[in-house]
Amino acid sequence: MKPIGYWLNRTDQALTASMDALLADFGLTRLGWQVLNVVKDDPRATDTAVLTALAAGADAAALASAVASVLTGGWATRPQPDRLALTDDGRARLAEVARRVDAFRELSATGITREEYVTAVTVLERMTRNLTEPRDGSAARP
Repeated sequence: MKPIGYWLNRTDQALTASMDALLADFGLTRLGWQVLNVVKDDPRATDTAVLTALAAGADAAALASAVASVLTGGWATRPQPDRLALTDDGRARLAEVARRVDAFRELSATGITREEYVTAVTVLERMTRNLTEPRDGSAARP
């Protein structure tokens, strides 16, 4: 059996490639879609908030590029220099994207029960906390 790190990397690569292909029709990437969701969920979103929310999945340059792409694509606008907001058209297009993403999620979970999915997420969350949160008053070490 391959170790969990192998499958985590393979799964992330497969998710990204599949999502990028799915979202190409909309002129988006997985990262651009993630940016839009942060902005949708926070009507007063700042560049810093987007960078913070998505820092675990991409570096600052990739995130800046994704932000520029959603602005250029008319998905979002800048109501103030450091803020982002969805445009009306962006909000409508994001609703269509959400329908396709829901279908994608169903496909990716084919043959996986809800209980198996919850177990997988719970175990990964616990592993992450084991490696990132201090234990017994000391910092976690790799």
